[in-house]
Amino acid sequence: MKIVAIIQARMGSTRLPGKVMMDLLGEPVLARVVNRLRRSKLIDEIIIATTNLPIDDVIVTLCQERQWLYFRGDQNDVLDRYYQAAKANHADNVVRITSDCPMIDPEIVDLVIGIFLNLPDIDYVSNSLPPRSFPRGLDTEVMTFKALERAWIEDEDPKMREHVTPYIYRNPNKFNIRSVVNNKDLSSYRWTLDTPEDLAFIQTVYGHFGDDHFTTRDVLEYLDKHPEYVSINRHIQQKEI
Repeated sequence: MKIVAIIQARMGSTRLPGKVMMDLLGEPVLARVVNRLRRSKLIDEIIIATTNLPIDDVIVTLCQERQWLYFRGDQNDVLDRYYQAAKANHADNVVRITSDCPMIDPEIVDLVIGIFLNLPDIDYVSNSLPPRSFPRGLDTEVMTFKALERAWIEDEDPKMREHVTPYIYRNPNKFNIRSVVNNKDLSSYRWTLDTPEDLAFIQTVYGHFGDDHFTTRDVLEYLDKHPEYVSINRHIQQKEI
């Protein structure tokens, strides 16, 4: 069974344009996401799913330079982009990761994948379903290709297709869904990249560790000693679907 992680990435962010290529300790943000995700023990392949827009040529150039697999598709129909990328690369199961998560933890990614693999007849597993219990920015969704394909066929809402998976997790009568809940509620932490304040926080964390090999446990221990850094972006409101 081939497990393919697909990272959606584009330059046209509304709140922080070009964020995926911003410098993070000498590397583009997208490279940090890929570097961390490659430490997963359960992912077989990683694909960057970007758009056909000329503005995203810079992402394709980075992929070519680093010899990363990539796929170009529709700007707004991200569900189609995921489906076509997964189909082209013969995925049996798909892991959805977004490029604004440079603190993604491969151990947590493998935790979610492991639960998915051990559940019979499962369609979709996520650690980001409400009520959230993991820091925002560690979001991991795992689904069968068949579930992704069914969503691709049946979801007729352009707004929902932009977010890929709502049709799956909002239809528990059609899909077998499971939520992964942490043993401690860490949902108040914001480790995603969407604003200049988020970038300042993430740069602070990376600056302390000096590389991208830190774990969630490492960050929590660091923030326990320096709680003032949590306030850098705590006030930011997450965009909702």
